[in-house]
Amino acid sequence: MSKAISALEGASFSGLANISESGLTGMITVRGDFSNAVFQKNIELATGCTVPSIRKISQSGSNTVVWMSPDELLIVTAHVNAQGLVLQLEEALKDQHALVANVSDARVCFSISGVDAREVLSKLAPVDFTETEFQAGDVRRTRVAQIAAAVWQDDSGDFTLVCFRSVAEYAFNLLKTAAHPLSGVMAQ
Repeated sequence: MSKAISALEGASFSGLANISESGLTGMITVRGDFSNAVFQKNIELATGCTVPSIRKISQSGSNTVVWMSPDELLIVTAHVNAQGLVLQLEEALKDQHALVANVSDARVCFSISGVDAREVLSKLAPVDFTETEFQAGDVRRTRVAQIAAAVWQDDSGDFTLVCFRSVAEYAFNLLKTAAHPLSGVMAQ
């Protein structure tokens, strides 16, 4: 069996914001009926998190449950816990119309932090990242330049960006460019 490695092996950049690839991260897609009490209960038992409302996240310990669409959640957890959590959820949801898939190796997470993190993200995505419109617990699925991504803010004020692993280097370079101290200065 091959050894798991992260997409960019923890690459980081500091400028207007601190950008870092989060390393190996467990990510699980779960599809199902959010209004079903059994579905809700099993998500909470497995993660400690409630099923979040529309465009929100729910956090408990090292687990984050992200609303992705009306029938899709993304569970973000420690990489070593992902497969066990998949098996637990598959068993718990076997009598329901549900899908559980480990997507850890298909996605990459970036952390964006610092006082200008909102401005850095605003350069790349058509989302209002102002403090009044985008707060801790909010998530948006959007485009970051030319790639599909999800962005959320956690309780600490840091942002997480998730995209496909195949575009990890491109996404990192976009974030680095947007965070470069001279990125807003016009050449004369």
